[in-house]
Amino acid sequence: MPSPAFAAIAVSAADPAFRYEGRFDTTDATAPVVIWQGSRIAVDFEGAVLELRFSDVKGQVFFDATIDGRTTRVDLREGRDPVGARFGGLGPGRHSLRLFKRSEAAAGTVAFRGVTVTDDAKVHAPAAPGYALRMLFLGDSITVGANNEDGAEDQWDDRATHNNAKSYARLTADAFVADYCNIAVSGMGICEGYVPFPAKNIWDRVHPSPDSPRADLATWTPDVIFLNYGENDDSFTTSENRPFPATFTAEYVALVRSVRAAWPQAQIVILRGGMFGGSQSERLRGPWEAAVAELERTDAKVAHFAFEHWTPHHPRAADHAIMADALIAWLRKQAFMGRE
Repeated sequence: MPSPAFAAIAVSAADPAFRYEGRFDTTDATAPVVIWQGSRIAVDFEGAVLELRFSDVKGQVFFDATIDGRTTRVDLREGRDPVGARFGGLGPGRHSLRLFKRSEAAAGTVAFRGVTVTDDAKVHAPAAPGYALRMLFLGDSITVGANNEDGAEDQWDDRATHNNAKSYARLTADAFVADYCNIAVSGMGICEGYVPFPAKNIWDRVHPSPDSPRADLATWTPDVIFLNYGENDDSFTTSENRPFPATFTAEYVALVRSVRAAWPQAQIVILRGGMFGGSQSERLRGPWEAAVAELERTDAKVAHFAFEHWTPHHPRAADHAIMADALIAWLRKQAFMGRE
C-alpha cells in the first residue's frame, strides 16, 4: 500500500477513465476479468504513488506494466501476494499507465479492481491510440508466444517466460498500428490436440472453455483475421501413433466459414508454420493446402501465408521476430492492406 505519508483513495475499475482493449468478462463492471493474452488496460493519473488492485487470481497471471515509458513485470500467482503491483516516487504531474497481459488465458485469469492513488490525485482518460485497423489472431501456442523467453528447453511450470508481447502476432499488429486481439490456446487443434476441445469450441467464447458464454462479437469488428492451426493435430496424433485426422480439411473449412459468418467484411489469412509440424510435416501440409484451396475458391477475401522459419521447440523471441518480419513484408505487398 502507499506510504503512510500519503492518504489514499481507490478508483474503481468501472471508472470511465479506464480504457479496455481485448476480450474481457465484464459481468461485474467493478471487477472485469482479464482473460486473454494481449488484453490491455490504460489510464492516465496524477500523483507520485499508484497501486494496482486485483482479486480472484486463478493460476498464474503476468502483466507488463508501463508507466511513462518504463516497463516492469507484475506477477500474480494464486494464493500469493502480488509482486510488482505498487509504484512509488513517480514525481509530480500527469502519468500514463499501460497494462499488457503477457500470459495466456489458459494459464490464469484475474479480476482487475482498479487502482489506488493519493487522495489529492485524479485519473484521466488516456489519449485515443489512433489505430489504423484491427487485427485478430486465432491459434495455438505459437500464436500465444508460449516458451518464447525460455532457455534451451521448453518449460510450462512458470509462465513468466511465456510472453505474448514478443509474439509474432503482437509484433505484426504493432507494425501496422493495429488494435490487437489474440484468442489462442496452447495445445489446441482443429480436430485433436493436447487440450480436450477443438478450436471451433473456443474462438468465439469469453473464456477458453466450451462451457463459457459466447462473446458479443458485434462489439469489436476486425479488419484482418489470422488463423494458425494444425501443429497440434499433427504432433498429438503422431505422439499417439495414430493417423492424421481424416476430417481436418473439412473441419478447418467449417471453422473459417463460421468466422466469416461473424465478420462478413473481414480479410482472412490462413497461416501455417513456426514449428516442425507446420513447416515440415507432409501429413499436415496436404490437408492444410486442401482447406486453403477450397476456402480461396469460394471466398475472395481469404488468402494464405506459410512461414519458412521454424524451430524444433517452441519459437523463442528471436524466432518470433523473424516470423513477424516475414509476415509483415508479405502483408505490405497485399492489395487488401491498401499498401500496394
